[in-house]
Amino acid sequence: MPTEYRKLVRDRIPDIIRREGRTCRTATLSPEEYLTSLREKLVEEAREAAAADETDLLRELADVREVVDALAAAVGIDPADLAREQARRRAERGGFEGRICLLWVE
Repeated sequence: MPTEYRKLVRDRIPDIIRREGRTCRTATLSPEEYLTSLREKLVEEAREAAAADETDLLRELADVREVVDALAAAVGIDPADLAREQARRRAERGGFEGRICLLWVE
């Protein structure tokens, strides 16, 4: 009995499945479905990165970055623009190097 996934996967996953001697069925997402699926995948990968131990963290962060890059490309965001915006926000609001935990505001 097939296991149903109905989720966005990397381009080579169907080939890997077939090389293992298994069968699979795929479909091409519409542009709207693709954007929705990328956003869902971003949350999925972020959760996996948040739960990863030190051994797996590098791999999981690479997956997060892959999805961020794909989502940015899908909506026409230039990587250089993304880097500039990240730098602008860091200059404006700071990074996370200070390890600051906001306890309360009155």
